Amino acid sequence: MTLSRRAFVAAPVAGLLLPAAITRARAAEEGPRHGGRLNFVIHPEPTTLVCFNTTEGPAIQASSKVVEGLLTYDFDLNPRPQLATAWSVSEDGLQYRFELRRNVSWHDGQPFTAADVVYSFGLLKSAHPRGRTTFANLQEVRAVDDHTVQVVLSKPAPYLLYALAAGESPIVPRHLYEGKGDPLLNPNNRAPVGTGPFVFKEWVNGSYISYVRNPNYWDAPKPYLDALLVRIIPDGAARAVAFETGEIDIGGSTPVSPLDLERFAKLPHLGLENRGSEYAPTLYGIEFNLDNPYLRHKLVRQAIAHAIDPSAVLNVAWYGLGEPTVSIVSPTLKRFYNPDVKTYPFDPKRAAQLLDQAGFPLNGRFRFALTHDYQPFGENFKRTGEYLKSALAAVGIDVTVRGQDFPSYLKRVYSDRDYDFTNHPFTNMFDPTVGLQRFFTSDNFRKGVAFTNASHYANPEVDRLFAEIAIEADAGKRKAAIDRFQDILADELPVIPLMLSRSVTVYNRKVIDHTVDATGVQGNFAGVWLRS
Repeated sequence: MTLSRRAFVAAPVAGLLLPAAITRARAAEEGPRHGGRLNFVIHPEPTTLVCFNTTEGPAIQASSKVVEGLLTYDFDLNPRPQLATAWSVSEDGLQYRFELRRNVSWHDGQPFTAADVVYSFGLLKSAHPRGRTTFANLQEVRAVDDHTVQVVLSKPAPYLLYALAAGESPIVPRHLYEGKGDPLLNPNNRAPVGTGPFVFKEWVNGSYISYVRNPNYWDAPKPYLDALLVRIIPDGAARAVAFETGEIDIGGSTPVSPLDLERFAKLPHLGLENRGSEYAPTLYGIEFNLDNPYLRHKLVRQAIAHAIDPSAVLNVAWYGLGEPTVSIVSPTLKRFYNPDVKTYPFDPKRAAQLLDQAGFPLNGRFRFALTHDYQPFGENFKRTGEYLKSALAAVGIDVTVRGQDFPSYLKRVYSDRDYDFTNHPFTNMFDPTVGLQRFFTSDNFRKGVAFTNASHYANPEVDRLFAEIAIEADAGKRKAAIDRFQDILADELPVIPLMLSRSVTVYNRKVIDHTVDATGVQGNFAGVWLRS
């Protein structure tokens, strides 16, 4: 039977469950074996290997093998131990107590203690794009003793216990940061010392990051691998060839094109996995620069929404690899999603009427010109930009699509603000307070800080609602406030949500136990092993 692209990507793993189950059964019979090197591909190249100041996916995938968090999370987002072995929360939600794992050492031999956690929480609050939200109510972090941490909040934070994964809230070595100048410029960011299963060896820019087995890892006999090579391969076609030839063993975040996925499903040595993104469901959408003289008009943004056919973005730019959505909150977050927000059916005539009404009639062929900067995370974002150029030309908006490398994109959008509109991921995380507040509250307009309020959107009511949901313990009241901010954002449109992404991990079937919890390939790979 030949599957349509939509049918294929709607259940890319379903057709592979039986062979995957057989692989797991055979692996269980063999048991974990030591040795070998795993070749793990990421793209684009990360800007750091310690993620206390970024939410970029490639950096998290690369760093979490070295730097760990207090907790990790199963597929249902239940907390599980990592550097913390036990935890408790007071009845009023204002105090958290963490018992830390004993006999853990940093890779340079120094002991891991509560002082490292105290320092890391303060650093995350000041430097992390989501940290000022996650730790907004942080009043005090105190080391009770070397292996106990007491966290005191000024107000409840119902999401805090879910924000402590390695990629979200990494614990860094205090002795290498405190008193060493600007943490953003610390050499440990490029040559990290951590507590994780792998020890940093070298980073060859544009080529690879090399790790070796940590022989003193606290979770012995793990790790099973002798080495981990993180390959940086910018070209999607080259990544596809590397998977086919066995040069690459695993890659997450849909590392090849949807057409390649369809072909890979038929290859016996490759498997596809769509679990592992539960911790961070992600939407793709458009973000406007509201300081632009055209885009500051709500009618113009609503006109653009009517000019775009999201199903075309999904099927043409992403080959069906995703799902439709109407709100900026992911429909996978069923406790929070509001399906009844205002929508903008594809209607170019209505778009033209709104542009006329906004005071921008046709002047010859076009009304005005805009530049579109897509996030350089693969060809799909570029194809989205090309579709937007075509769709908006039909209603009289002349769009230039501009590409650049990732550091240049970050500088242009978040530091220089030299952009008109962009398309990029909106990672919801496990809770709107942690995942979305950074994009929409006025205090998160922070020039130079990536993945924050790049639109320069400001609405006092939205600020108030986010402040309310950050501390509201009553589930019903919290949901009402979350519904309300979705309604406002759907009307004012600083962002147009286009689709929910469906992330796929491609792996060689010799790779066992690569996706064991909600973080997927953002996990530490301590339990990964290679079948002979």
